[in-house]
Amino acid sequence: MVLVVAAGFAGRYFWAGRPEAVRAPEIVRAAPLSESGASPVVSAEPTAGAPSPPAVVVDVSGKVRRPGVLTLPGGSRVADALRAAGGVKPGTDVTGLNRARVLMDGEQVVVGLPVMPNAAGVGAGGVGTTGVRAGPLSLNAATVEQLDTLPGVGPVLAQHIVDHRLEHGGFRSVAELREVTGIGERRFAELAPLVRP
Repeated sequence: MVLVVAAGFAGRYFWAGRPEAVRAPEIVRAAPLSESGASPVVSAEPTAGAPSPPAVVVDVSGKVRRPGVLTLPGGSRVADALRAAGGVKPGTDVTGLNRARVLMDGEQVVVGLPVMPNAAGVGAGGVGTTGVRAGPLSLNAATVEQLDTLPGVGPVLAQHIVDHRLEHGGFRSVAELREVTGIGERRFAELAPLVRP
């Protein structure tokens, strides 16, 4: 009787420990982007019932086929904006353009134009080939490198500004710049006329 019970337990143990066929998860690969930004991008479908993010409005300018203000689905990336603008013109250098970056509402994407400082050494939000500042630098669209050109802002503080923007969904007013770690009254007074939300 003891041998029968022992044999039953042994059989059950070996049955539960047998190897089972496991199916590997499917890997979705995005096709590589060409210089024109026209290659297809594969993205994951949103979960059923999940609310879709609000649409974003972006200004695409520079060396694209159809520059202008575009409305794109929330979560779109720079590559999506380039495709919506008809793609990048042939021969345009897009080396410094992060095409995988998620777009924020109200930002400007400048393609193929150098970001040049103005006479005061301050980077511009919308810069033409002349290097003259077209207006205050956008806190919601500027890169760390662009923010680093502002007076009294180094790479660390520029990264704090970008991190604050990402954590709080962007700046709604210039006054919110005071909430960024490292910006006191004096520095805020210097920066306020040079930036916009």
